[in-house]
Amino acid sequence: MKIDMLYDASFFTPVLVLILWTLLMWVWMYATRIPAMQKAKIDPQDAISPASGNWRSKIPDEVHWKADNYNHLHEQPTIFYALMFFTGLTAGSGDTFLLVLAWAYVILRIAHSIVQVTINKVMIRFILFALSSLVLIVFALKEAVRIFF
Repeated sequence: MKIDMLYDASFFTPVLVLILWTLLMWVWMYATRIPAMQKAKIDPQDAISPASGNWRSKIPDEVHWKADNYNHLHEQPTIFYALMFFTGLTAGSGDTFLLVLAWAYVILRIAHSIVQVTINKVMIRFILFALSSLVLIVFALKEAVRIFF
């Protein structure tokens, strides 16, 4: 049986979009970090860890915001990825409501990123993060009901 007959491939499009966004953030992080380190004359070895030396204080906060966001995109979204693949592989991907939730999650995470790497207003970030978390919780609970009840 062909693999595309086992699931609706469009269900995984939000996963691809969030992965592409994460990779874009990686590019943005290094496009700002490397020039900032060069300008501050920071030896790359001095940046062996966030706690090593005082290299972080030599770089503007705006540069660190990109790296912080890139790290954030490797935290909670891992639950999203796992949940999407679980849902897709257990025949839940035909549920339009879940697809709407998936897109809502991705849009909220991208909005969170944009806020964090530009104006970095904590309350706006918090609201976007909280909303995306609630979307993820609803998604997980809906799947739990489908599987267990």
